[in-house]
Amino acid sequence: MRDKDIREALHRELREQHAHEPDTLIIDELGLCQGSSRVDVAVVNGILTGYEIKSPRDTLERLPVQQETYSKVLNRVVIVAAEEHVKQVRNIVPDWWGICVPAECDTRIDFYEERPPRENPSLDPYAIVQLLWREEALQVLERLGLDRGVRTKPRSEIWSRLANSLPVPELANLVLERIKARKGWRSGE
Repeated sequence: MRDKDIREALHRELREQHAHEPDTLIIDELGLCQGSSRVDVAVVNGILTGYEIKSPRDTLERLPVQQETYSKVLNRVVIVAAEEHVKQVRNIVPDWWGICVPAECDTRIDFYEERPPRENPSLDPYAIVQLLWREEALQVLERLGLDRGVRTKPRSEIWSRLANSLPVPELANLVLERIKARKGWRSGE
């Protein structure tokens, strides 16, 4: 069972789960925190859920760094871990992360939930706004009447102004709305 096989099966499963949600995006390799980590598959709808795949051939060497980054940005995280990784994964990821195990069944791969995901208790507003492009962040600030003094500033200052201007749930909703409004952007549509 290779990463590619698991990813294809995961896409199939997610498309089935979200078939009646036309505003849901499924995105491969979504960069987080200015690309310091990329989550294998992201589902963007009312929340941002990330799926990290660890096939039998993978090591868990990058998982502690991924765990730190994902926990800043993603509302929910599910690690899709081969059976041989599950014990070690439990020692690395927080309890709110879901754990799912892929298993070969005849000609397809099915998934067994080892632990369901829960809501992230500690989102980082600055990490969340980094999902926005500079112009998108400026447009949000304009709409809020908070763009004065940052229009020509670097994106880090624009992000900082935005991150400090709204409660985290409202900020996260605005960011997800902007991502979903991007036309033809990495969603395979």
